[in-house]
Amino acid sequence: MAVRRLAAVVAATLLAGGLTACGGGDGSPSAPTGTPTPTSASPTGPAKPTDRSPHGVLLSAQLAMQTARRAKVSYRLGPDAGSGPMFWLPKTALQVKRSTPAEAEQLIVVDTVAYQGGDAATAARLGGRHWERFTGTPGPDGHREIPYAGLIDLLNPVEALAAATADGVEAQFLGEEKFEDSAVVHYRVTTDAERYAAAQTQLSPARRAGLRAALAPGGSASLTLDLWLNDKDQMVKLQRTGTGEGGRADDSVLYSEFAGSLSAQAPAEADTVDAGVRNVSPLAR
Repeated sequence: MAVRRLAAVVAATLLAGGLTACGGGDGSPSAPTGTPTPTSASPTGPAKPTDRSPHGVLLSAQLAMQTARRAKVSYRLGPDAGSGPMFWLPKTALQVKRSTPAEAEQLIVVDTVAYQGGDAATAARLGGRHWERFTGTPGPDGHREIPYAGLIDLLNPVEALAAATADGVEAQFLGEEKFEDSAVVHYRVTTDAERYAAAQTQLSPARRAGLRAALAPGGSASLTLDLWLNDKDQMVKLQRTGTGEGGRADDSVLYSEFAGSLSAQAPAEADTVDAGVRNVSPLAR
């Protein structure tokens, strides 16, 4: 349909860009210097499609989030929580500070390279350096996998909206609500982990399998997606709940500062220890 073709054109245009990362100094990455970050310009949002049925609105939301390319995310995925900037186009980048106990306080992913640390415990373990650097394992096609892809895919709003607009998935309009002093509209769809992952046709089969595993902790199968959109059709909140024979999914992601001046920066090399190649479980947070 016309909306899908328009979305494809916008996505292709955005993919023509690039994502750069600069070094930092101490335990936290520094502000970028020299070349501009990928956040220096805010794209203009597309006009809303005329189809304002629930399905049409969610297609418009998918296009709006493709256009935004980045946002600040605040998430709770089961017992794990954190927040920070995320880029989903033109390349993957994520920088989060965890607010629940984890192996390290901070996580940075820039394409196929990840950094963990940024805290005193990591510095003590690494002899003064604050960060471990590692790369993803090569996939069957020889290209390196993106570390923490399971986490990234759970946070990616375009993927959630692709699942919500997949063939055979019916959307419901639940009404207007207030969210942080702003008016939003609330939609709901029911799907399952298999269909959610299958809707991500841009991902490799291995990564779709990892996403399916991340969506179904303990065997959870059915999924309910609640999506709240602002007046620009941008998704400001995603809630994903599910039940199955062996477990329950209960995730919430907030999105803000769409297309804002955000950055995900690699730490300084002098403050980093190279940990080589690491295979990260799709369940890792």
